[in-house]
Amino acid sequence: MKSTLFNMVAVLFTITLIASAGVGAVNMLTEDAIAEAKALATKEAVANVLPAFDNNEQSEQVIDDMPIKVYKAVKGNDVVGYAVESMTKNGFGGVIRLMVGFSPEGEILNVNVLEQAETPGLGTKMCDEGNALLSSIKGKNSGDVEFKVKKDGGELDALTAATISSRAYYDAVARAREAYWVACGGKASADGVSGATSTNEGSNAQKGGENE
Repeated sequence: MKSTLFNMVAVLFTITLIASAGVGAVNMLTEDAIAEAKALATKEAVANVLPAFDNNEQSEQVIDDMPIKVYKAVKGNDVVGYAVESMTKNGFGGVIRLMVGFSPEGEILNVNVLEQAETPGLGTKMCDEGNALLSSIKGKNSGDVEFKVKKDGGELDALTAATISSRAYYDAVARAREAYWVACGGKASADGVSGATSTNEGSNAQKGGENE
């Protein structure tokens, strides 16, 4: 009887050990695949928001307690632009990450959305080519832009029925501008932009489940 019980325990232990090892191996493979896919997406995003370049120098800043990465793109001996991987925590669905391209003179060249969890058909339109948010700022000198939607007294367009998402998008772009200014030597340090595009009205709407 004792021998049978011992054998059962031994078998169960062996099965558990094998299963745990299998799960661990799958997690390792999955993590590697996710990391590789993310690195590729980042590389493509940098290329999409900047003119052609030979290589880039990476640096990191912390603005409003959030990590912001800057890619200084060089072609030959010339700096052709800066790609800034920025973020905000103010999205309707939480974190939004963007890659924003700036010319050496500060023009906003393009914006790619890297991560978002906004409402399908509303906030997710920030990912559409030629969307209202991108059209409002693309081609403008970032120093001349006040990142406020018209509903908040600014001049920038918002996505229909997705004001909170729109504010968050511009909040991330404003943070990218801060990082660009530091990277190009225009400022010694970033001031931060927390709350620059949010209002009490927007916060209350978000709590109520409305993206307006």
